[in-house]
Amino acid sequence: MPLHGWEFLIIVVVVLIVFGVGKLPQAMGSLGKGIRSFKKSAAGEDVEDLSDSKKEKGKADTEESKAEKEKDTAEEKKD
Repeated sequence: MPLHGWEFLIIVVVVLIVFGVGKLPQAMGSLGKGIRSFKKSAAGEDVEDLSDSKKEKGKADTEESKAEKEKDTAEEKKD
């Protein structure tokens, strides 16, 4: 059952409404990375590739943790 012109157009419009124009490339990039990762793991290759966003998220989490620790230390010294 192939998709015809109107059916394809409706699907594209729904996807644009759900994801929005700005997030669509980001969503498709994530989908592509997931598919590549799945193919590599299915082929038996090691998957240790961290995306830049995961690395940046880890950095942000670490910086937030440091800031919270400094804040706690400052509060303890205050008391």
